[in-house]
Amino acid sequence: MRALAADWVVPVEGDPIADGAVVLDDEGRIHAVGRAAELGADERFPNAVILPGLVNAHSHVEYATYAGFGDGLSFAPWIGMHVERKARLDDEDVLASARLGVAECLRSGVTTIGDCSFAGATAPACAALGLRAIVYLEVFGGADAVERLFEPARERIEGSLSERVRLGISPHAPYTVTPELYEAALGLGLPVATHLSESADEAAYVHDGTGPWAPLAELLVPPLGGSGIRALAERGLLGDRLLAVHCVTVDDEEIALLAAHDVAVAHCPRSNAQLGCGIAPLGKLRAAGVRLAIATDSPASTPSLDLFEELRVALWLQRARDADPSSLTAADALWLATLGGARALGIESEVGSLVPGKWADLTVLSLDGSPFDPVEDPAVAVVLGGSPDRVLATLVAGEARYRRNEATWRDLTRAGRRARSRMLP
Repeated sequence: MRALAADWVVPVEGDPIADGAVVLDDEGRIHAVGRAAELGADERFPNAVILPGLVNAHSHVEYATYAGFGDGLSFAPWIGMHVERKARLDDEDVLASARLGVAECLRSGVTTIGDCSFAGATAPACAALGLRAIVYLEVFGGADAVERLFEPARERIEGSLSERVRLGISPHAPYTVTPELYEAALGLGLPVATHLSESADEAAYVHDGTGPWAPLAELLVPPLGGSGIRALAERGLLGDRLLAVHCVTVDDEEIALLAAHDVAVAHCPRSNAQLGCGIAPLGKLRAAGVRLAIATDSPASTPSLDLFEELRVALWLQRARDADPSSLTAADALWLATLGGARALGIESEVGSLVPGKWADLTVLSLDGSPFDPVEDPAVAVVLGGSPDRVLATLVAGEARYRRNEATWRDLTRAGRRARSRMLP
């Protein structure tokens, strides 16, 4: 047993604890949470907060080196440019980018990701660096993609899978995947993630093949004749194993369908804003009881894997959309990036809050010298003042997988920079 103590402990399930401590058992699980005066302190972090490890429910860590490419392009030419540049990389480059992305997650206080992986490199990167993950292997096309794409990728990464690094499948989106492939993917019994209702351009193409994507029809699957959500619902393909990413262009009926079928939604506000897709109706989704998480998406469409920055943007955009500063509080946002993320991934019994019996996945955040020190409300201090530079340590199953100023991370950065350089004009 060992006890970690700080000025504040934020359990998420339960009120913040001043001068708190978390006791870790020898198996890497949480034994107790409470006051340091009662539990002791084998290691103390002054001017700091201990909180549950952040859960980034939707990422693409293989694209950690893609930041800024094509900024300002509309979605169709933007995706085309990324496909062309990605083709310049070999397997070693992709793994280097994935390892850098995993390292950046840990440096940002993230202990669990739900990652959509094109090449499968996420799995060995997470296994090597100790990040908890569900790795959703991406598939495209018709039902044969399970045999053609998924099974070979699963065989490649089999040795990296474990209780900590789990397998999922990601039928990419209704414009790149047929209903038959959705059905085949869901039939595997694995966690499933898909991109749904990201933009108005997507909605137009999926509905009737019109809009800016019409010239790309030969690269896409045939239109569904309605929205992706309605089409999946009509075919009985919505369910509680499905994680829907984005859900920006959803109406009230579609929100009701998501809620009725217990589909989880990953909200990615920076990506949606940067690509000009819009602002998801987070308030309506929450009111309907949809399982929600806040996630970063890909560094190709956002500046970084910094989930603290994602929380702030989510909070500000929601308040602006609703013209109401109380529509999303700091505590709400933190919940969505911890226990909400765990619920979206279906692993809330294991991670997402500081509760005895759960894995000791912890983030230790310094607030020394921040505008919020001395701290009045630790949730406000974390959400409005948190950043990767303030993360002192990130623990997964009780083991420190990141400590500030470790030299290891500089080596990963150098390898990632080499991969990025191959994609530059």
